[in-house]
Amino acid sequence: MQRVLVVGISGAGKSTLARELGRRFGLPYHEVDGLHFAGPGWAVSPSFAADAARIAEGDRWILDSHGPEAARDLLWLRADTVVWLDHPRRVVMRRVLLRSLRRSMLRERLFGGNRERWREWLRADHPAWWAWSRYASRRAEIGGLAGDERFAPLRVVRLRSPKAAETWLRDQRPAGRRPQT
Repeated sequence: MQRVLVVGISGAGKSTLARELGRRFGLPYHEVDGLHFAGPGWAVSPSFAADAARIAEGDRWILDSHGPEAARDLLWLRADTVVWLDHPRRVVMRRVLLRSLRRSMLRERLFGGNRERWREWLRADHPAWWAWSRYASRRAEIGGLAGDERFAPLRVVRLRSPKAAETWLRDQRPAGRRPQT
């Protein structure tokens, strides 16, 4: 496991799992939203595709997304492992709502200096609305990519609950290393 994509819908826990897996394996972690959103107003970085390509060409990395369209095929072609957090909608929605509530209340700075604001909760692209409306289509999209012959031989680990993800992560360690206690 040297080039890893952690995929799933918003709120599934991609960043948390990717960070920890990267730490355990010594893989450079890259937050895709941090690469994608470059400035105020959620402006998209003009260099995103080139930045993603540079990372993908590396020998070791972990990213927390299946990738915006501009870089998706390249990321999937170069990955050796995809960890799919395919949690139930109720789990994802609880997580994304609590995260957005925290971010809005605490005015947390996010990618490109942006913040989630209360008035954005009514927009269709707010993470909560987006996760709700895109849940089924995102699952189908990831399932299609996971089964696409273009990306073989790709190891796909599909984790259907937070408990399954926790158990799987607990068992992951680089070859030759003992479990951490």
